[in-house]
Amino acid sequence: MQHLRRFQPGDEAGISRVCLLTARFGGDATGMISDDRLWGDVFALPYPARDPGLTFVVDDGDRNVVGYVLGTDDTSAFEAWFRDVWWPPLAPSAEGKDRVEAGLIGFANSLGIEPLPFLAEYPAHVHIDLLPAAQGGGWGRRLMERYVDELRARAVPGVHLGASSDNTNAVAFYRHLGWTELAVPDDPGTAFFGLRLA
Repeated sequence: MQHLRRFQPGDEAGISRVCLLTARFGGDATGMISDDRLWGDVFALPYPARDPGLTFVVDDGDRNVVGYVLGTDDTSAFEAWFRDVWWPPLAPSAEGKDRVEAGLIGFANSLGIEPLPFLAEYPAHVHIDLLPAAQGGGWGRRLMERYVDELRARAVPGVHLGASSDNTNAVAFYRHLGWTELAVPDDPGTAFFGLRLA
């Protein structure tokens, strides 16, 4: 039976798999770039590595991860750690890579160099992904509520997230949860949302 639980060591492979299978506008990105692991290395695994207390998963009942929510309570500090500690030993060369893979590597290489303009109000950020087996049962809402509860316990004033504007299901989900769309100049491909927690 599916259930929500805290991250446990050993969940990393399952988290990386969910990230890969949802990385293409909510769908499977397998084979889209030369190294499938890159999606998880950039968008998922750094978070439990740095702060496992902010990672929660949906377990299918057999210790398989079929969904997760993860993030950080301090985006600026996380991005500095990502650039200085996490990414250097993993970073591949973008030379010879196609546009998508080179863009992903470039994103990771420059993470946080130009901070988002709303970090003072919304310093935390979050990522959430669910496989089809975990969709439609309220797990998305429960994961977000559990994550927000943890941030409130840490006295974090606000949280933000970014989603591809092409991922219409995700954008509709965040609006349904009552998150406010945030205007960010010069980033038309990403929809940013914020939630005040104070």
